[in-house]
Amino acid sequence: MDKYDNIKNYSAAKFKSITGVSPETFETMLKIIKEAYAAKHKNRGRHGKLTCESMLLMTLEYLKEYRTLECIGASYGLHKTNVGLTVRWVEEVLLSSGTFSLPSKRALAQSNTEIEVIVVDTTETPIQRPKCPKKQKAYYSGKKTAYGEDSGSHRPPN
Repeated sequence: MDKYDNIKNYSAAKFKSITGVSPETFETMLKIIKEAYAAKHKNRGRHGKLTCESMLLMTLEYLKEYRTLECIGASYGLHKTNVGLTVRWVEEVLLSSGTFSLPSKRALAQSNTEIEVIVVDTTETPIQRPKCPKKQKAYYSGKKTAYGEDSGSHRPPN
């Protein structure tokens, strides 16, 4: 059973809380997606694993929840690359239709709201050092280990 089949009969408020759009907006988006999909596969082409409803729902999940492509792919049985390609295609189709739009970068930059907090999401990425001793010197800091002579501590007894 398709995910859309589970939620299509929900109340408008519950549908919007799940997808981020009203059922009427979803139907308008779905009509545009179906027309573009039919035009894309008019003469030939392999049809995808997902229905148009699933592609749109997957895109809305990505935009609303901002889960990783890997997580979304796992719930739809797709590889993350295919999820990314599908999300990008659905976004392009909806934006090129002229019915839906996003504010331009200039409009976002000229907004009148003040930023009170800036959050930076960073992750440490381990760097594999070269195995060649000559190339390793560029990565060596010169500091001794915690049990080294210069650290001020002594090695625990064996």
